[in-house]
Amino acid sequence: MNVKPLGDKLIVKRAQAQDKTDSGIFLPESAKDTPKEGEIVATGKGILNKNSGEYMPFTVKTGDRVIFSSYAGTEIKIEGDEFLIMTENDILGIID
Repeated sequence: MNVKPLGDKLIVKRAQAQDKTDSGIFLPESAKDTPKEGEIVATGKGILNKNSGEYMPFTVKTGDRVIFSSYAGTEIKIEGDEFLIMTENDILGIID
């Protein structure tokens, strides 16, 4: 990937939507729910501390699987793949 997020921004690749339910029923495109989880693929420098002028590190790191809010981030396409650019505040938790 040739995009580097700036400052307190993260780039997240959204997980794929489920094709079928746990009981084996296949879902049509109109019934698929947009996943609210993904993997962090790139991070900016961190959050700028306005008092000291230094960057504070993120709580999350590249490779972490995270859960985020429904309307988090801005959707972008890079080389045909869809990603979200968001801040760490949009992330609700890390999946172990």
